[in-house]
Amino acid sequence: MTEYNKVFVDTAPIIYFLDDDVNYGQKSKMIFEDILRNKKIIESSVITCEEYLVYPYQTGNEEKVSAFFDFVNDCNINLNIMTEEIAKKAASIRAEYKGFKSMDAIQLATAYITGCDIFLTNDKQLCQFEEIKCLLIDDWK
Repeated sequence: MTEYNKVFVDTAPIIYFLDDDVNYGQKSKMIFEDILRNKKIIESSVITCEEYLVYPYQTGNEEKVSAFFDFVNDCNINLNIMTEEIAKKAASIRAEYKGFKSMDAIQLATAYITGCDIFLTNDKQLCQFEEIKCLLIDDWK
């Protein structure tokens, strides 16, 4: 594993952990335990908050809403807001990587601007971004 101090966590690993995904739930749990045990900083963004909360709100599942915020607080995850600097970086990412969606570019820009060493995702396409080391869940060692 590459040395790191700060990891940006994309939405998928959080979904996998909180929903105990059959394929990635345990691996995500191990990753979060590893990050916390090593006292590393976890960054994410309000985009993650928005993406995760759609289904709990659709289904009226207030327990999942609470579980998300409990998890964020318990892990001391910084949910960054989008700033002008992040918006500019996201636009430049989308200009360079034509297939990237706005939300993904914002996530990557937030990771970059907040000085993250690793971008943890399960979206292979995002690994094209070369300014931060992108890791898929299965690649975490």
